[in-house]
Amino acid sequence: MSNIAKVLSRRQDRGEGVGTNENAVPFNKQDYESLKRECLAKRTLFCDPTFPAESDSLGYNELGRYSFKTKGVQWLRPKELCSNPEFIVDGAKRTDICQGALGDCWLLAAIASLTLDNEILERVVPPGQSFMEDYTGIFHFQFWQFGVWVDVVIDDRLPTRDGKLLFLHSAEGSEFWSALLEKAYAKVTGSYEALSGGTTTEGFEDFTGGIGESYELSKAPPFLFKLMQKALTLGSLLGCSIDISSSSETEAVTSLKLVKGHAYSITAAEEVHFKGNPVELVRIRNPWGQVEWTGAWSDDSKEWDSIQPEEKAKLDYSAEDGEFWMAYTDFIQQFSKLEICNLTPDTLSSEDVSRWNYSQFEGNWRVGSTAGGCRNNPATFCSNPQFVIKLEDADDDPYDGEDGCTFLLGLMQKDGRKDKRFGGDLNTIGFAIYKVPDEVCMSSICFVHKSNWTPQM
Repeated sequence: MSNIAKVLSRRQDRGEGVGTNENAVPFNKQDYESLKRECLAKRTLFCDPTFPAESDSLGYNELGRYSFKTKGVQWLRPKELCSNPEFIVDGAKRTDICQGALGDCWLLAAIASLTLDNEILERVVPPGQSFMEDYTGIFHFQFWQFGVWVDVVIDDRLPTRDGKLLFLHSAEGSEFWSALLEKAYAKVTGSYEALSGGTTTEGFEDFTGGIGESYELSKAPPFLFKLMQKALTLGSLLGCSIDISSSSETEAVTSLKLVKGHAYSITAAEEVHFKGNPVELVRIRNPWGQVEWTGAWSDDSKEWDSIQPEEKAKLDYSAEDGEFWMAYTDFIQQFSKLEICNLTPDTLSSEDVSRWNYSQFEGNWRVGSTAGGCRNNPATFCSNPQFVIKLEDADDDPYDGEDGCTFLLGLMQKDGRKDKRFGGDLNTIGFAIYKVPDEVCMSSICFVHKSNWTPQM
């Protein structure tokens, strides 16, 4: 099929709702319902030929066929690991996310954030799956991949060593939804090893289809706290982490009991009155729950004694719940990075959540025509694809106190993790934003190289 035909086909599919979360595209053309019916009819357990229980599915280098890290690995089904396996036990929660022998803490933090909102979770983890009724060893999950939701089918054979799961697992030994979710994501990226290293924003985006942004907290803008409040009001997912300077610092614990190199979820940003003065507070969830902040506003700190009961109730304050509060001033000093994933309008159905307008485009740079390079190449820079965005409605409640219309712009490169196996790396890409002068007639502006960039929504 030619590029033009593919573009037209995708446009038609999008118009018919194909590729939405409600009508996800079968990954590898594997239809979950059809495969399950086939297994039920034959009374067999599903074995996935596209992501087999073999060494290539583990990895290509550190987890490759001849690596000592993969010696003794057996692929076992949950029913071979325990007598009564369950998909989800008493609802999905943060203790379902325990890291194994894989450097994918960025993914675990994103999965932990899914447990904060059941509506978002069920878009990724379709309900109704179990090891009981009509069990055939087949499960499915849904991910957003470069503009399209895909439904990913897997069998439930999981890598183990000495009878224990090798990678992501639940603290509850008989629960397997999180381990199976990790396997489905590994299938999409090509292998488990391809999951090593990443940012929480990447996981956020693939679980929601949202647009990510990040802030270095050492250079936090003055309006960042208000921005965090606005993002939470919009239903956005927020995460934070402490940078490490070397691998030896991974999982190192600070003097105030924060873990370096791990990602935390942010669940609230509120202002309270403390001894007559307003104080900005941030509530943070630790996906691992092993250690917890011991500084000001921690669970047992004296600051809580000076807070009125009604303000405590507003904050939903509760000690030993896996979450902790800290002053915003401490937050920007102790943590290194804030990551925000802004959700698309179709993600949440609640009437209490404000919504963005959303548009998406797909295209490419072609050498000799649309690959104009960066601004260091003034002769060809203008040949890059161009778009005009017209902002018409002012923000109802601008977080920086200035009138304007907020917009977010994201640029994503395809298949970076899949190409790791072949030594591939991401290309350097970027964009520039210019304000069109008021005297320029908008109707006279053309979309340069529009034929190479196709709107998807």
